[in-house]
Amino acid sequence: MKRNVKILLLSFSCISPALYAAELEQQLVHCSALANAGVRLGCFDALAKATADAAVPATADATTISVVPAAPTPVAITGKTTTEQGAEQISHTVQSWELDSDAKRGVFALKSYLDNYVLLANYSSATNRAPFNQDTPNGLNPQKVELTYQLSFKMKMAENIAGSPVDLWLAYTQQSFWQAYNRANSSPFRETNYQPELIATLPLNAKFGDLNFRYLNFALMHQSNGQSSTLSRSWNRFYAELGVEYGKLALAARIWKRLDNATSDNDNIDIVDYMGHGDARAIYRQDGYEYSLLARHNFQTGHGAFQAGLAFPVTTNLKGYVQLFSGYGESLIDYNYSQKSIGAGFLIDF
Repeated sequence: MKRNVKILLLSFSCISPALYAAELEQQLVHCSALANAGVRLGCFDALAKATADAAVPATADATTISVVPAAPTPVAITGKTTTEQGAEQISHTVQSWELDSDAKRGVFALKSYLDNYVLLANYSSATNRAPFNQDTPNGLNPQKVELTYQLSFKMKMAENIAGSPVDLWLAYTQQSFWQAYNRANSSPFRETNYQPELIATLPLNAKFGDLNFRYLNFALMHQSNGQSSTLSRSWNRFYAELGVEYGKLALAARIWKRLDNATSDNDNIDIVDYMGHGDARAIYRQDGYEYSLLARHNFQTGHGAFQAGLAFPVTTNLKGYVQLFSGYGESLIDYNYSQKSIGAGFLIDF
């Protein structure tokens, strides 16, 4: 009987490392599949800690039984929820905004903010020629197909302000509409929008059923196209944003107040009639795919817009990207112009 027990223990000492290696490999694959660099790093950090803490002491018969590390168990990775099967669901929102101590990466480090993408071909159902015919001597005749790109990043300027959990971020987004294929007009940039923001982020730790309330942002935003005369478009806003997660679905809703609507020389006094008083965004992530939706609507005027996107894996931090837009305000110069567009290209995550 004693000999049989020893045989079983010796067999377990051989099998268990194989099971451990398989489990470890599965979790490494899970971490490496995460597109966002910050989220991926947080996953590897948590897995390394779990592996270091998971070793069990040797049995009494140390001469015949090897020390066998236990398979790493799901640990409390930042913003993570655990399914019934033990699979880890890492919160992209928590990692992106560094909402707790385990996720914090310090100040003055660049992170992605909104989507960073290049639409190599963005086709519009109708082009807004009116502003250019009025302001340019020879008139710009925009083509329906152009190259569109967006650059967007943020940087934490201060952490835990005055001992509170509030962090202060500086964000910048630039969106350009380039008539790259319009050789007849020397391939000009039809429109570029510049959008700096100052954002105070308050982490939330509240649940309502399966809804996780993650953060509350308060921000000042300026947006303009850097033009003058009849081509000039700009406005300033204060907004509040609530971030919520439901499993793999991330939701963000904003309401804003325009701050410069009483200016006498305002060049787009009616912009709120078309851009509304807020917007809502939703992103669903599954197996490297991202499905996104942006919607806004002014219920008084009936004007609004929606934008839908699909991103699919190509390689690390690079995805193929398709974007659909319908409504008013695809750009500032088009804030009061309705159009439909479809574009395809690449999305970059960092």
